[in-house]
Amino acid sequence: MPTKFNFENLFIYDLANNHQGDLAYAKDIVRAVGRVNREGKVKGALKFQFRQLDSFIHPDFKGRSDHKYVKRFSETRLEMDAFADLANVVREEGLLTMCTPFDEESVDIICDMGLDIIKIASCSADDRPLLEKVARVNKPIVISTAGLRTDEIDSLVAFLETERADFALMHCVALYPTPDDKLQLNEIGRMIGRYRGVPIGWSTHEDQNNTSAIQIAYAKGARLFERHVGLDDGRYKLNNYSSTPAQLEAWIKAFHQARAMLGTDERAPTSQGERQTLTELKRGIYAKRAIAKGETIKRGDVFFAMPVQDGQMVSGQWRNDLVADEDYAANAPLKSALARQGASDEQLVYQIMLQVRGMLNKANIAINEDASIELSHHYGLRRFREYGAVIVTCINRSYAKKLVIQLPRQKHPYHFHKQKEETFQLLDGDLEIVKDGARQSLHPGDIFLVEPNQWHKFHTLDGCIFEEVSTTHFNNDSFYEDPQIANMERDQRKTKVDNWAAYFRSRHAL
Repeated sequence: MPTKFNFENLFIYDLANNHQGDLAYAKDIVRAVGRVNREGKVKGALKFQFRQLDSFIHPDFKGRSDHKYVKRFSETRLEMDAFADLANVVREEGLLTMCTPFDEESVDIICDMGLDIIKIASCSADDRPLLEKVARVNKPIVISTAGLRTDEIDSLVAFLETERADFALMHCVALYPTPDDKLQLNEIGRMIGRYRGVPIGWSTHEDQNNTSAIQIAYAKGARLFERHVGLDDGRYKLNNYSSTPAQLEAWIKAFHQARAMLGTDERAPTSQGERQTLTELKRGIYAKRAIAKGETIKRGDVFFAMPVQDGQMVSGQWRNDLVADEDYAANAPLKSALARQGASDEQLVYQIMLQVRGMLNKANIAINEDASIELSHHYGLRRFREYGAVIVTCINRSYAKKLVIQLPRQKHPYHFHKQKEETFQLLDGDLEIVKDGARQSLHPGDIFLVEPNQWHKFHTLDGCIFEEVSTTHFNNDSFYEDPQIANMERDQRKTKVDNWAAYFRSRHAL
């Protein structure tokens, strides 16, 4: 299967008809845009628009000036040989070549010229003959969606996925220019949620001096961007929805500012400076009375006060089961080494359950309140993060449904079932399963059948949630390869947890 195109942070510069049918002028625009793109240090694509006017315009309308677009296209016509020459200039400027075809013949010309990317304009996003042609040529596709209903976008996505096309969608509003109150930037987030795995971008026609819109769009999740481009040097009049080089510079700068302000996709560790500031504002733990070494420290034996001294425990590390590691005088700070004393099993389970709840919330997966929950820990709770899984039994009748959650880098060892047949479907994350020695990687949506008496094991790199649909589950129906596990009683390798709601209510009551 061919490598997918990386649409991430792609900037598309639409030349449209701003070349005015003047090749020298078009080259000047391309060179100006190329300079801005290089200085802006972004991945850029210069986009043409192809219409084969001899067949695109109905014979009865050729040469007429009473139809706005017929007149414009005819007056700004640029021959295909000129576009081929211009494409070479685009490549010299370090830009990708891109083109919007408005008819099937133009798709063939795009392929003949070796242009990199095909763009489908909003007006053609429901043009089935054109879409079928584009889907067959095996080039990355970017599609604008202005004016489409949600069900029409659904149909478009279904068609392209069926055709195994490599594509991205662009939120777009076909008002030229687009007023601020018509930008509808929330649509970007809705599209990301509805079309999982499809890159989503934003094709813009707003006031070209508006640089806050791209920052909002990036924050909403847009990862490719498009603007019309031109020159305002007096040779030709530039429309008010196309960017000059100076406006492009400001636009790209605003993009970089947004990226810097938003930061990374994952929560980063706290910087040393931030940690120091927060520590100075925290309360330390101090002995209220003299405490002897080896004595269990109770809540009434300590008090919390600022400032925190070097090497001292802070109030957030307090636990009731701490044992004094040395003699402490009244008012003395308790040392941070105390915080490294092993957590209780109850505290370990709570930490695990918090992480599991976060994973389910992130994946937008809800479970029934009366579901039974157990931690499966084949080599003990202290090694749970290495071996095990959290198993949520939602239904167990003549059929059964479970959710299995594994934390990052967790493994579940080789075992089989004599009675149960089970099918796994990966809902979120990554999962690799080994069945009778054969290894298979699953992606979200994939299913995997395990029949009775088939050895299987699984593990994850970044964590996963998968659904297990099976025949009835029996507690004595798991048989492990490792004798150490096989010789355990079931309750030695399982920790039961109250149902979901009750567990967290009881914890918060503490």
